[in-house]
Amino acid sequence: IEIIAGDICDRESVHHAMKGVDIAFHLAALIAIPYSYRAPHSYVRTNIEGALNILQNARDMDIERIIHTSTSEVYGTARKVPIAETHPLQAQSPYAASKIAADKLAESFHLSFGLPVVTVRPFNTYGPRQSARAVIPSIIAQCLAQQPIKLGNLHPTRDFNYVSDTVRGFICAAETETAIGQTFNIGSGREISIGDLADAIIRLTGTSRQPETDHQRLRPATSEVERLLADNTLARQHLNWQPQISLEDGLQKTIFWLQNNLAQYRPETYGV
Repeated sequence: IEIIAGDICDRESVHHAMKGVDIAFHLAALIAIPYSYRAPHSYVRTNIEGALNILQNARDMDIERIIHTSTSEVYGTARKVPIAETHPLQAQSPYAASKIAADKLAESFHLSFGLPVVTVRPFNTYGPRQSARAVIPSIIAQCLAQQPIKLGNLHPTRDFNYVSDTVRGFICAAETETAIGQTFNIGSGREISIGDLADAIIRLTGTSRQPETDHQRLRPATSEVERLLADNTLARQHLNWQPQISLEDGLQKTIFWLQNNLAQYRPETYGV
C-alpha cells in the first residue's frame, strides 16, 4: 500500500493520487452524522466538492472505472421495505444531503460524459478496526470494559453488513463490466433494532449490564432514520454478490478482535 499525503478537497492532490491508476475506489468522506448538524459546510466541501475532484480528474485522465461510494442514509426512513435502488431519496441530515448530491454528480458525469462510474451503496458496515464512535464497536467496548452501556434511540432498525462482505461488493462492482452506470445496494437483507442489537452483544460478551438511553446521543426527532432494510436483488443478479457472514458470526469476529485491542478502544477515549 502506498500512502499519499493529500486532501480530497484539493484537485491537485487528487490528480497526484490518481496518476497511473486504472480503477479508483472513491471512499473519502466525512461520515459522522451528528457533527453534520453542527458543521454542514464542511460536509458540502468534503463530500460534494471532493467527489467532483475525483470525477473531473477521472475524466481528464481517462480512468478505466470509478467506484463511487454512496450510503443507505440517502434513502431516509424507509417508505417501503425492503429498500430497492429505486426508492425515493430523502435527506434527513446534512450528511445525507451531501451524499445525495455526490451521487447525482457521479450520475451526471456518466450520463453527460460517458464516465465509467459504478455507485455502491453500502448499508451499515461493521467489523474490526471500525471507529469506536460507531454503534457496534461502541456497545462492544462498553460491554468489555464493564461500563454503563449508553446509547441513543433503541427503536430504529438497521441492516448491518460485515466488512468482508462489503469489500467483496466493491470488488465485484469493479470487476463486472455490466455494472457501469448502475447503483447497487450492498446490504444483508436483514434488519435489527438497536435495542435488540445491544441485547445480542450483551449476550455474546457475557456482561450483566443493560443499555441506558443517553439523551446527548439522540438525533433531532425529524431527522432520525427509523428503518433501513436493503433489497440486494440487483447486486445478487448483476454482481453475483451475496452476503456470506451472518450477523451473529460477524459480531463474534468483531468481539474477538476488540478483546485483543481494547486498550486503544477505551470508551472514555472516544467520548462514547
